[in-house]
Amino acid sequence: MIDVIVVGGGPTGLMLSCELRLHGVRVVVLERLTEPTGQSRGQGLHTRSVELMDQRGLLDRFLAVSEKFQVGGLFGGIVKPWPDRLDTAHPYGVATPQPVTERLLEERALELGTEIRRGCEVVGLSQDEDGVTVELADGTRLRSRHLVGCDGGRSLVRKEIGVGFPGEPAKVETLLGEMELTEDPATVAAVVEEVRRTQLRFGAAPLGDGVYRVVVPADGVAEDRATAPTLEEFRQRLRAVAGTDFGARAPRWLSRFGDATRQAERYRVGRVLLAGDAAHIHPPTGGQGLNLGVQDAFNLGWKLAAVVNGWAPEGLLDSYHAERHPVGARVLENTRAQITLLGTDPGATALRELFSRLMDFEEVNRYVTGMITAVEVRYDFGEGHELLGRRMRDVRLKRGRLYELMRGGRGLLLDRTGRLSVAGWADRVDHVVDVSEELDVPAVLLRPDGHVAWAGEDQADLLGHLPRWFGAAAD
Repeated sequence: MIDVIVVGGGPTGLMLSCELRLHGVRVVVLERLTEPTGQSRGQGLHTRSVELMDQRGLLDRFLAVSEKFQVGGLFGGIVKPWPDRLDTAHPYGVATPQPVTERLLEERALELGTEIRRGCEVVGLSQDEDGVTVELADGTRLRSRHLVGCDGGRSLVRKEIGVGFPGEPAKVETLLGEMELTEDPATVAAVVEEVRRTQLRFGAAPLGDGVYRVVVPADGVAEDRATAPTLEEFRQRLRAVAGTDFGARAPRWLSRFGDATRQAERYRVGRVLLAGDAAHIHPPTGGQGLNLGVQDAFNLGWKLAAVVNGWAPEGLLDSYHAERHPVGARVLENTRAQITLLGTDPGATALRELFSRLMDFEEVNRYVTGMITAVEVRYDFGEGHELLGRRMRDVRLKRGRLYELMRGGRGLLLDRTGRLSVAGWADRVDHVVDVSEELDVPAVLLRPDGHVAWAGEDQADLLGHLPRWFGAAAD
């Protein structure tokens, strides 16, 4: 009996497997593809994803192969300076192509003991009171206590458990790919600058050695977006939109994406859960998709591990849907708005100009940047301290940094008073007595995902909150 089967070996599935392995959960990742595609749909990590990589000791690996970026108000093609006073100690994103992100996460998953099986296509599943049975294309059957579908927008797992995927079908489509452009780089840059004055769904970004990442509006919506466009289709669209095909040749990969927005009605059915694109799809505007999936995994991992390890309080696993479904819905909402801003009709142009002027206000810029980078996410934990439900930024302590103390994926009581105790929960919660000039509350209890579960200084009040997230005290 496998503890957890993860269907899908993309960033979401790999991140989830890392989180589960921190708690000794036996994880098997089933990936349909025999080798990574090399396609780079996601282009980097936003601030909240940077934070969680730091919380798990992975940030240095990303920074070693990536560049930091600061683009404030990365919304609807409107670029503004990075806002001041964003609530983070990591005020930047990391430009990491998706294949690199997957490689780094896979390396970490293997270090932690994850079993990754490539070339394993799931064709069916069923569940009962004791577990989940998975059927593979080769006839093999596997059995697990739980299963998580991280198998993308066309998720078979979601279909097999009968979860609806309501939303809006694609109305516009965009072609995306990497290829050589033989045209002079200065000419390419000049044409791109001119075309983007009116068409923000167009671009050609140099990757080196004459290779470019090219994006161009498609002619209508394909019946089957799983079928990649041809190089000739790309050339035709480049000529139609830019007046030249730039001598495009030798594509590395070609793909298409639409602006469909859909969200799973439920993220959990019994022992089966959904995360990443299996739970939500939306236009890639703002670069939120990969980040949203990785953050789903960060929320789910410790909760599912608590269930497997037998200490999860009642309702903990259901809190995954309660917390992440509203976050996904807000991303769908803001990407719909961005697609409208990217339009070429006079109304969209006027709206974009108005929105651009609004974002010159610091508060608006900070709000939009916080929304895109997910640092403003706050879960509803009920009434209480203003920090309750928010993720805690990395604060400096006398003995180092807060995030350095969270590498093991456990809960943490940061106690400035030295008078509190987590006796009975020491196997799940670390007690750190330290001070920070950046923290003006006596103590905070952090969940393994870094969100504040309690703040205060009263021991009795703390004892009333610990069981909600960390189960009953040990004998």
